Amino acid sequence: MTMAHMLVSYPSTTVICGGFSRGVPPWEKRQSRAVGVVQCCCSCSSTEGVGVFGKVENESKRSKCRSREIKEIDNNINNKENDENKLDCLMSEFGWEVSRLVVEDDEMRRVSFLQAQAFHIPVFLFNDLFFDFFQAEVLSGLLYKLKNSPPNRYACLVAEPATNSIRKSQEKLVGVVDVTVQRDAPVLQHLQGAQEYLYISGLAVSKSFRRQKIASVLLKACDMLAILWGYEYLVLRAYEEDLGAQKLYSKAGYQVVSSDPPWLSSWIRRKRRVLLIKQSNI
Repeated sequence: MTMAHMLVSYPSTTVICGGFSRGVPPWEKRQSRAVGVVQCCCSCSSTEGVGVFGKVENESKRSKCRSREIKEIDNNINNKENDENKLDCLMSEFGWEVSRLVVEDDEMRRVSFLQAQAFHIPVFLFNDLFFDFFQAEVLSGLLYKLKNSPPNRYACLVAEPATNSIRKSQEKLVGVVDVTVQRDAPVLQHLQGAQEYLYISGLAVSKSFRRQKIASVLLKACDMLAILWGYEYLVLRAYEEDLGAQKLYSKAGYQVVSSDPPWLSSWIRRKRRVLLIKQSNI
């Protein structure tokens, strides 16, 4: 059993993005589903003078109330799911669709696998074991952010084959990126007049589907999210030696504004990163 399978279970509440308009995002207006004890709408008090038939009648009334309430909850859930299924995605281009992560067990494990696959550094001994540990750590971080972040401060965006694409039957989830609202002072000094910004991280694409413009579509979805949430700047980091990634970001409109100090690589032996920013069209 891998470490990822040993994690505690978590709710499977469905959150689907789309149908966006300026102002408050639609997912912020949605009420979460609460599943618990259904209490009867009729309160029937019993006294010492109530006989056996009276008790049976009261229990029958309570049972009918419970049945009506359960049926009403089921109808509300079904109506809400039907409304969500009609919503559009953030971005659809080149045969790929980008939407907000559906909070389900399989989806989140697939996201953690893609990001672990992209950022895990292989080791000579026990590489599979260390990969499982790393994926478990990624999944744990994803769960924490989904649970503790307001819906308009964090979003995990996923790319899938378009509905009418022949790729739909091949793979369900092919790319992922995290979008978080941040306010770090060293970054803000490069963003004139801004108090917060959108930070892009965790961009990962399945090895089988690379070089098919999935990363470009994910970045365009981030642009759309910046407009919807009302943020002027998008920020991300890339390794200084990763010229391929910098070329991708440059094509998407990002510009390098600074890099890590030299002592980070010479003393701490960490790869130097560059800071890239983009101004959105809000």
